[in-house]
Amino acid sequence: MAIRVQFENNNEIGVFSKLTNAYCLVGIGGSENFYSVFEAEMNDVIPVVHCSLAGCRIVGRMCVGNKNGLLVPNSTTDTELQHLRNSLPDSVKVQRVEERLSALGNVITCNDYVALVHPDLDRETEEILADNLNVEVFRQTVASNVLVGSYCAFSNQGGLVHPHTSTQDMDELASLLQVPLVAGTINRGSEVIGAGMVVNDWSVFCGMDTTSTEISVIESIFKLNEAQPAAITTTMRASLIDSMA
Repeated sequence: MAIRVQFENNNEIGVFSKLTNAYCLVGIGGSENFYSVFEAEMNDVIPVVHCSLAGCRIVGRMCVGNKNGLLVPNSTTDTELQHLRNSLPDSVKVQRVEERLSALGNVITCNDYVALVHPDLDRETEEILADNLNVEVFRQTVASNVLVGSYCAFSNQGGLVHPHTSTQDMDELASLLQVPLVAGTINRGSEVIGAGMVVNDWSVFCGMDTTSTEISVIESIFKLNEAQPAAITTTMRASLIDSMA
């Protein structure tokens, strides 16, 4: 299910963390509480790595990655790069990218198969992205916003996009990404989806302000309730009926 969490009273947790199916990065300097929420949930499934990029703790906005690789901006120091390489699984390729739009998390969003990128991204960066993350790359906007990484979030199961995305745009994006999409908000009406939440194939973390309605939309589109709930409800229902009978 979706878990609410804050980073030092800040609900924009997608700014301070990066979650994929193979690893989770969290910014340094946050309270231990923030870190432990991820630790408890990921529970030995994937590594949770404390790191900074270019001396900043806004790791979620600085980098982009999936289970195959991680791209970090050119301003990342050698020490930070080495720390990431040591901490992440061997199958994950970590690569520095020389890109003018250096907040990679704002201008690129991807799952394990497809990436959407800012229309003005360098050709070279696009090639590195395709090679290292093994994704198909599409230059796209979300509700006329070029910062695709900020205004949508998607996994291999589904995706949430900016609330003003037209039906036509959503159909186009859904056919590119090959996952179902829904337009919605996070953190009680915030349109900056990518900054307000992080998602992988089996879990979602969102800001503390996220309403229960927003959470139910998130859980249904990312198919988080499909971890055997049917079996539980049917057995409970059967036992309830038995006891009533």
